[in-house]
Amino acid sequence: MTPDEFLHAYEQRTNTHDFEQVKPLLDEHAVYWFSDGSFRGTEEIKQAFEKTWDFVREERYAIEQVQWLVRTEESAVCIYTFHWQGLIGGKPEQGVGRGTSVLHKVDGQWKVIHEHLSPMPA
Repeated sequence: MTPDEFLHAYEQRTNTHDFEQVKPLLDEHAVYWFSDGSFRGTEEIKQAFEKTWDFVREERYAIEQVQWLVRTEESAVCIYTFHWQGLIGGKPEQGVGRGTSVLHKVDGQWKVIHEHLSPMPA
């Protein structure tokens, strides 16, 4: 699987809203930085994902404009624009931000070791 294919699978699994689908794609020691905090390890990351899915109902998440900064046999780093849309309090909402993902191979499989999502600058 290429890093591009992995990122696409990650996007699709995120949209299942089932963390058990996402978890196999994460390194157990992954660190995620979101606008509402920092999360280390799959249990903290699971709580962050589920909090978002609970707040933004029927969320659809999309990764676009991917730029690979590093691509080797063992690691890959990309930056991208992400879009989300869903229901907050029953009302349609949407947003856009920028992201960074750091991937590395574990036993021949790509895993996310770091993700940083933030709003677009003003």
